[in-house]
Amino acid sequence: MDTAIENVFPPREPKPKWLRVKLPTGKNYTELRGLVDKYKLNTICTSGSCPNMGECWGEGTATFMILGNICTRSCGFCGVKTGRPETVDWDEPEKVARSIKIMNIKHAVITSVDRDDLKDMGSIIWAETVKAIRRMNPNTTLETLIPDFQGNTRNIDRIIEVAPEVVSHNMETVKRLTREVRIQAKYEKSLEVLRYLKEQGIKRTKSGIMLGLGETEEEVIQVLHDLAEAKVDIVTIGQYLQPSKKHLPVKEYITPEQFAKYEQIGKELGFRHVESGALVRSSYHAEKHIH
Repeated sequence: MDTAIENVFPPREPKPKWLRVKLPTGKNYTELRGLVDKYKLNTICTSGSCPNMGECWGEGTATFMILGNICTRSCGFCGVKTGRPETVDWDEPEKVARSIKIMNIKHAVITSVDRDDLKDMGSIIWAETVKAIRRMNPNTTLETLIPDFQGNTRNIDRIIEVAPEVVSHNMETVKRLTREVRIQAKYEKSLEVLRYLKEQGIKRTKSGIMLGLGETEEEVIQVLHDLAEAKVDIVTIGQYLQPSKKHLPVKEYITPEQFAKYEQIGKELGFRHVESGALVRSSYHAEKHIH
């Protein structure tokens, strides 16, 4: 291999044993997998190869991504394609609602790419999707994992008006690394979004961060303090894993003991739920977070 390439992409450190994932099994998982394949349903559980897919599907929880699969932002950690998105599919809210009905989902997590190309940044489709799910699946509870909508309160208000049980917006990383990791996003703007959601009466707000990007323990604890100050209810903390060689490298694999320490600190700060572990992702144990 060329030395210059070796310098850009140093040899990958082998993954520690606590990152090994059991293959999903169980009757619920098998049935849902069959439905997803048969009807070509678009869940981020499958497209993102989530390590917790079997466990979540077993609990009747699934995550769906709306507004296409091309993002207008180019975050250094994310495996979603960047570029010019396709035109908005106005039938998408009904399609997602139908998927949830076919899969008999009890708790659905909805997320999306960033759509900075649209005047409303996708917020109208967001609201219509929640309404369609409510109409077709009145007993399904919802979490919306929203982008920052560039901090535009008119767009955020559309989410607030349809009142999902949980509204989530991820910080993703510590303040110092935000520019490198999230490029077009700002740390303070994300905190402002979370504060605004709470001020406007959202009962459960939620945020998540990834570790292993070069952050220090002190910086992680600072994020937790900032989220507590913003009255966030639920926090998820997981291990960053590099989606491809083009993405930011993993600087460190965080130990289970360190994740347990952050969980304890989070509980002491008063969060209602803290999910902290190597395989934790934004929607991990999402069905429990409505309580």
